Amino acid sequence: MSILILSSTEDPASTNMKRYLLENLEWNDIGEIYSNRAYRCRDTDAFLVTINDPLIYHEEVDEEIRKHLGIDFDLMIVLSRHRSKTEEPTLTTHPIGNFGKAEFGGRDRTLVKTSPRMMTQFLRLLKEEARRRKLYHRVSFEVTHHGPFVSTKTFFVEVGSNEREWNNPSAVEAVANSVKELLLNFRSEEDLPSYPVLIGVGGGHYAPRFSDLAFEKRVAFGHMIPNYQVEAGNIDDAMIRKCIDATPGFEGVYIHRKGLKKSRAKELEMRLKEMGVRIYRSDDLEDL
Repeated sequence: MSILILSSTEDPASTNMKRYLLENLEWNDIGEIYSNRAYRCRDTDAFLVTINDPLIYHEEVDEEIRKHLGIDFDLMIVLSRHRSKTEEPTLTTHPIGNFGKAEFGGRDRTLVKTSPRMMTQFLRLLKEEARRRKLYHRVSFEVTHHGPFVSTKTFFVEVGSNEREWNNPSAVEAVANSVKELLLNFRSEEDLPSYPVLIGVGGGHYAPRFSDLAFEKRVAFGHMIPNYQVEAGNIDDAMIRKCIDATPGFEGVYIHRKGLKKSRAKELEMRLKEMGVRIYRSDDLEDL
């Protein structure tokens, strides 16, 4: 599996993570794009490319890179900051796309394919890295949100949620080193545990139930739908099918029932059964 690591000079957390990866892996210079040097890793099949504009708004960046550098890749991992009004310290990962209107990059009601097993394995590595470093940050998934639109399987890895944390060496290095470990130890889908791949529905933006399950159970999550998108009326049958199509290896849906109104959870369960989708409960999943 060939992986593209994407960074941006506009993003301090991204720049700091890129610097760590350049210093801690061996790279060959393969040319220039966007007035920045591009690299290929000697230790594993990965590329590192830097853009100069906001990561979430650079649509179809993957195709630009393929065309300009003449390279190909199967997965894109985006190094990014996370910003929130609460400024809670966070270390996160998430799929991308929009369930409704594209207010922050991407396309309306369009999801980008992700890599559930790679993304979930990254989250487990990140949790262990944060524990080892005794960090105070919340380590979790985030639900699917924002752009850009690309045709390559993609997930973001992020440090949040303010400028102090974006420049916090321990936080930045925890995320970057987890990316490094992922690159070195899981070089193909065959290297990853073949746990059931699920879509998660319900709960808040930081996907607390799905994150807990990833740390406790043999499971991998792809796209995740928060309660606020359900309440907004964005999750119809067509969107559920889009989630399935954008979650490679999909096997079923996990509903965070406590994270939804009872009426919504019941309605959703009925619709999924009518669509022939298997609904998983925690008892269906083996402990790690």
